[in-house]
Amino acid sequence: VHLVESGGGSVQAGGSLRLSCAASGYNISNYCMGWFRQAPGKEREGVATRDWYGGATYADSVKGRFTISKDDANNTLYLQMNSLKPDDSAMYFCAARLERFCSDGYSPTRYPYWGQGTQVIVSS
Repeated sequence: VHLVESGGGSVQAGGSLRLSCAASGYNISNYCMGWFRQAPGKEREGVATRDWYGGATYADSVKGRFTISKDDANNTLYLQMNSLKPDDSAMYFCAARLERFCSDGYSPTRYPYWGQGTQVIVSS
């Protein structure tokens, strides 16, 4: 399983970014996947999850601003981030697991596969 994130960058507060996670050796349509982020000096935290059938959950801090989606044809997971805030600045990671449902979805230990991350910086 190989996951490669892209789409990070520097934006001003209120701006938008779309992160992508291209998967290989893994069929994203069959399993739970998630987006996590980690800011310097902080623990890795779950941002959003998506079950195999498309059910999504969001952390309270991003609810209403972020949207997780996937393109099965291209085997790619996305995270659309709108109304970005400086507190959203972090390294963002996609993660995959070999289970259909995202039980305990925000626990990093439940995901054996990780990408290398993509940096998001939001300036005020």
